[in-house]
Amino acid sequence: MGSCKDQEQQKQQHNQFQAKCVLVHGPIIVGAGPSGLATSACLTQQGVPSLILEKTDCLASLWQHRTYDRLKLHLPKQFCELPLLGFPENFPKYPTKHQFISYMETYASHFSIHPRFNQAVQTAVFDRVLGFWRVTTQDCEYISRWLIVATGENAEPSIPDIPGIDKFNGPVVHTSLYKSGSEFRNKRVLVIGCGNSGMEVSLDLCRYNAIPHMVVRNTVHVLPREMFGFSTFGIAMALLKWLPLRLVDKILLLIANFTLGNTDQLGLRRPKTGPIELKNVTGKTPVLDVGALSQIKSGKIKVTEGVKEITRNGAKFMDGQEKEFDSIILATGYKSNVPTWLKGCDFFTKDGMPKTPFPNGWKGEKGLYTVGFTRRGLLGTASDAVKIANDISEQWRTLKHCKNISCNSHVILLKET
Repeated sequence: MGSCKDQEQQKQQHNQFQAKCVLVHGPIIVGAGPSGLATSACLTQQGVPSLILEKTDCLASLWQHRTYDRLKLHLPKQFCELPLLGFPENFPKYPTKHQFISYMETYASHFSIHPRFNQAVQTAVFDRVLGFWRVTTQDCEYISRWLIVATGENAEPSIPDIPGIDKFNGPVVHTSLYKSGSEFRNKRVLVIGCGNSGMEVSLDLCRYNAIPHMVVRNTVHVLPREMFGFSTFGIAMALLKWLPLRLVDKILLLIANFTLGNTDQLGLRRPKTGPIELKNVTGKTPVLDVGALSQIKSGKIKVTEGVKEITRNGAKFMDGQEKEFDSIILATGYKSNVPTWLKGCDFFTKDGMPKTPFPNGWKGEKGLYTVGFTRRGLLGTASDAVKIANDISEQWRTLKHCKNISCNSHVILLKET
């Protein structure tokens, strides 16, 4: 028999383990962005509790900490609403960054959503013996029948490997850290990337008398944000109800060429695939112009070919030119981080996207769900959230008939808030 001292140590270790292991009655949701909040709200409406684990200290951290000051929603607000609660009527057609954050905070308050902040998920794995998901953070292990991956397509900055970039003497900043062109006043800035972020950052730089050189590495569709006073996206959605996708693409490009002109002549070559089809197949979003194109036409935004190499004082380009720059901004987008923490699961590709294409990528096996990976923005998020809540609520009602949920004796229950 062990001594009293050994028994006391074992008791302390047992209590310590208990304090770090929590059984969650409802689903565990990873991520407190729009996707996580929408899913939690839909579950609440169905009477299903949930727990959101968020690695940062706030809601919608991408919007709060990784967006530039002048950012507005690219689509009208009716296409960006989350389920069950719309934007305030007094919000403008294209809400600002701060208005969107305010909407997220109001949304969480309205549905009494209280994430556990500063809980960075290190691993999530399905325990085949228990039949539960085990989700580990730096502080605790959470256990649930259901795991909802809501970290989305834009969890981490995507940093390209460009030869020589470590040699550059000036600052190199990803757009996730860019706030305003005021920091680059009168500077020569190389902007790598020509998507919506690259275009808007270049436009913002112009307003502070900076000289942006925007690198166009691939083909890109540029469309006006509005056509004849109506949202281009809204027009496309309306036409798709009646016409084939490729015909809608032809109509959009016809109007774009009429209103914007031939963008090929500006160094912005269009892909052969139409903008909506390309978005559906690859996830590559067309650029909705909010003023950058006129600055390109006037020469204030310089369009350059791909970068061959970064030098100490600038860059060498594929066409043989070499130019000096004071700063470099990487407008190279974001990527999923799911492969870094979701283990033993082949539902996702190596790039962290569901292998099953839209519209069926929201549900995996063994209680695994995903939201925010549709490549269709907040409309896709809302659709997934509703489907997930309906699916889990059916299982929840069945389980409520059971008096006890069996689990490891070391697990304690999470008090519902």
